[in-house]
Amino acid sequence: MDLGLAGRGYIVTGGTRGLGRATAEHLVADGAQVLLVGRDHAQAERSAGELTDEGEGTAYPLSADLADPSAAQLILEAAQDHLDSIDGAVLSVGGPPAGPFRDKTDDEWRAAFEQVHLGPLRMARTLLEAAMRPMAITFVLSTSVRSPLPDLAISNGLRPGLAMAAKTMAQEYGAEGHRINAVLPGRFDTDRVREMDEASGDPAGRRVAHASIVPLGRLGQPEEFGAVAAFVTSPMASYMTGSVTTVDGGQTQAL
Repeated sequence: MDLGLAGRGYIVTGGTRGLGRATAEHLVADGAQVLLVGRDHAQAERSAGELTDEGEGTAYPLSADLADPSAAQLILEAAQDHLDSIDGAVLSVGGPPAGPFRDKTDDEWRAAFEQVHLGPLRMARTLLEAAMRPMAITFVLSTSVRSPLPDLAISNGLRPGLAMAAKTMAQEYGAEGHRINAVLPGRFDTDRVREMDEASGDPAGRRVAHASIVPLGRLGQPEEFGAVAAFVTSPMASYMTGSVTTVDGGQTQAL
């Protein structure tokens, strides 16, 4: 499907690996210009080169960390320099440390709040306040927005608030033509998930156990998520805002 992205410009944070990269792949494949943001400079350059070689559009690398208060302005200025226009952003950040609530320290909560919650909100606000045309902002969150996940206390605490903030932004910025949505991935076969599986001591057993509670009977592939996130951010979803879309193979047993 042609998503109408040719010649449009987008920012993708967390775009060098996992679900962020999968989304960037779809955007570039459809002809978009993408500012690919990641914390590792070498990885950002490598990923941008690969996406440009494989797609119809162009990817530009940038090293930045959303937890840094200066990052949002840095990213905006880089987008203004590289992209012909800024039509939207997909805001994805790595998940906070796993673990039960009773084991999480104040420092872990503070660090996760800066990275997972405040960083994306600051980025979205910076882009929307500087926007010269209607913009689509898509937050990549987690199914912990709808139902708590075992051993992910910090995600369970922070993600729902970010989803509600996105809906609030959709109401406040809608009159200017801006669209703000959230997409909730379930369990996908990403580097982070594989790392968590390895840390369990029984990666094969853990994968089988997780797949068994998904109605589709398997983990998702990153490109399956990227297709949905790219659509939500594209002009094809022009009447979609304030929406929270779950992409999890049917695992979440909540509306």
